[in-house]
Amino acid sequence: MRIIHVLVIAALVFAAAYVYRIKMDSTARTERVLRLHAEIREQRDAIAVLRSEWARLDAPLRLQGLAERHLPLKPLNANQYDSLKNLPERPPTLVRPGDPDPIGAMIQTIDAAADASSVTGLVPAAEDRQ
Repeated sequence: MRIIHVLVIAALVFAAAYVYRIKMDSTARTERVLRLHAEIREQRDAIAVLRSEWARLDAPLRLQGLAERHLPLKPLNANQYDSLKNLPERPPTLVRPGDPDPIGAMIQTIDAAADASSVTGLVPAAEDRQ
């Protein structure tokens, strides 16, 4: 009878220790989750601060003031534009209408030089490995 009492007490002590370990693990994980939530909140706050700073730096009035202060630009006048008839003539074309396209000829030359049996890269062709 005493052996059964000792075994039951040992089982109860083991169960209590196991429950305590589970409680401590869950407490540690809860603390970790809370730390992660706090870190996420800090990161979101940092992102919000950076976005507001970017909006301030990217404000059109600020950029206009910087451009006026640091760039030697003058405002546009309506008389600065000219009509299309005063533009110079189009330069002569170097390729006559009946001649082949020079770029197309270069591409055809490259394609002809690379025949279908040549293989590029480090892997040899199937017939070379045999």
